[in-house]
Amino acid sequence: MANLPVPHKTLVVTGSGEGAKFYRNAGKNGELKLKHAKDLEPGDLADEGPSGKEPPDTSPQESMEATFAKILARHLYGLAQHQKFDNLILALDPETLGEARPLLHGSVTDKIMLELPKTLVNSTTSEIERSIHSAL
Repeated sequence: MANLPVPHKTLVVTGSGEGAKFYRNAGKNGELKLKHAKDLEPGDLADEGPSGKEPPDTSPQESMEATFAKILARHLYGLAQHQKFDNLILALDPETLGEARPLLHGSVTDKIMLELPKTLVNSTTSEIERSIHSAL
């Protein structure tokens, strides 16, 4: 796939079931130059509960990941409702992406330009940029 331009101010979210980091593309004219914007920590997941019905053999780790996926989906929905992004790149570990995908509202999914099922939450900005470039 040819490298598609990444619009200025595109929201890039990297994450796993344990947290997410939000970046904005500061590059102009399609250039990808990420700037860290904020982190989203899971907080007290016991108060949130997982998304949907859990199978009885769900581990505490799996339950935590499912709950964080719900928190992330809710957060992205709030940002979308307040027009905080026009384009979105989701770079989540495969499990979290799988948990979050069905929870994302149409106002969020309509803005996704790339889903990257890869664990990049602890990667450097340049590693994230390389991974996105190679996927576009």
